[in-house]
Amino acid sequence: MRIVILGIGNTILSDEGVGVHAAEALRAAYALPANIEVIDGGTAGMELLDPLSGVDLLVVLDAVKAKRAPGTVITLTGKEVPVFFRSKLSPHQVSICDVLASLEFAGNPPKDLVLIGCEPLSLELGTELTPTVAEKVPEMVAAAVEQLAARGIHLSPRKVAVGEN
Repeated sequence: MRIVILGIGNTILSDEGVGVHAAEALRAAYALPANIEVIDGGTAGMELLDPLSGVDLLVVLDAVKAKRAPGTVITLTGKEVPVFFRSKLSPHQVSICDVLASLEFAGNPPKDLVLIGCEPLSLELGTELTPTVAEKVPEMVAAAVEQLAARGIHLSPRKVAVGEN
């Protein structure tokens, strides 16, 4: 089973980069088996076609505009995830929607799809997440781990060496 965890977002627009931060936090916190790849998709578009082609499970971590309170974490699965522009959840989602639509057209879409998103507070220029959104990164990571566990994939936390924080 080939699994990709894709963190997307623009890390110079404060909370817009939460997906990238969450993907990195997951990679740092858990020992990942060889069949799970974490990709920092940034604001990439069609260059993601090859890495996402024919994956069994795609977990997308992203900032989403779902008209909820800032910091609200939402999880969408399968057909709930807007593949063909049914709704624009994220400021840069045109790119990921194009990629997913292209994979569908080519006959290589992800067999299973999960979107874990966090409502941003600020999309202003800045490399740091707002405290409201930063405190939700562990919740996004936990949601990803939970979605994997629901599919029979159990991750082991990394062991922290003595003296490390």
